[in-house]
Amino acid sequence: MKIVVLDGYALNPGDLSWDVIGGMGEMTVYERTPADKIIERCGDAEVVLTNKVPFSAATLQQLPHLKFIGVMATGYNIIDVEAASRQGIVVTNIPAYSTASVAQTVFALLMSITNRVEHYTQQITQEGKWTKNPDFCYWDTPLVELDQKRLGIVGVGGIGSRVAQIALAIGMEVVALTSKTQEALLQGIKKVDEDEFWHSCDVFTLHCPLTPSTQHLINITSLSKMKHGAIVINTSRGPVVDEQAVADALKSGQLAAFGADVLSTEPATVDNPLLHAPNIYLTPHIAWATREARLRLLAILEENVRAFIAGHPQNVVSNSL
Repeated sequence: MKIVVLDGYALNPGDLSWDVIGGMGEMTVYERTPADKIIERCGDAEVVLTNKVPFSAATLQQLPHLKFIGVMATGYNIIDVEAASRQGIVVTNIPAYSTASVAQTVFALLMSITNRVEHYTQQITQEGKWTKNPDFCYWDTPLVELDQKRLGIVGVGGIGSRVAQIALAIGMEVVALTSKTQEALLQGIKKVDEDEFWHSCDVFTLHCPLTPSTQHLINITSLSKMKHGAIVINTSRGPVVDEQAVADALKSGQLAAFGADVLSTEPATVDNPLLHAPNIYLTPHIAWATREARLRLLAILEENVRAFIAGHPQNVVSNSL
């Protein structure tokens, strides 16, 4: 069985091993694959593993030997799943591997906003502001205590629920905008209606999938309903946020800060309005990328490939069976 990894570098830049999957067939690993190389590299492959290399219906039609696409991520919108199903191609994803790491990133961003650790480290070590200060302490930004602040969560699946647990542990009040019933939520999370949600929270964190109903969920209207000086964190998908609206809200002071691990276009484009907005805190889509999370991803990927070869695929997102 010929196995092709199209963009393996993000998952494994050299600190993990492909040996287990390599033992299941004849494997070729490419660090990255441009669009014009997909057909050439996958032409006679039965198993293809991809993170962000897309497969449209037109591409799939040119790959008659392809039987299995293993998406090396949770989201699988890069695959035309309906077209894959029509061709009998099994498509799988990697669920729930990065819950702890993404939740940790939410609070890394939030704590950066409220405590400004990197800002003060730079002022101490590079600018000498503390050593030149007449007092034993020094600060030039607002410092915010999160205890008793209200956190609003959009999407209380695995990651949203883990974020809620951490927030409750540090004394925050947690409310959710969700279709789930109150009884289905973890203890401590309160379901509220949309009006109360937007008007009452001090911090918002987004953990919803990208759908037509969630695209630009954070927009001029929802931003205008928020408390003046609210904070928004996005570790879900970039297009959940109207980036121009957020940039304008930051400039006006309606938002105190915006933290995100995702943008609408990745890598970030130089004309993205958020790059030029004040009080912006960005990481380059790395919430998933701790070594621990990547080890879990690789282990699930190995099991997905093994299960397919054995004839009982797992984590299937296509309708090809």
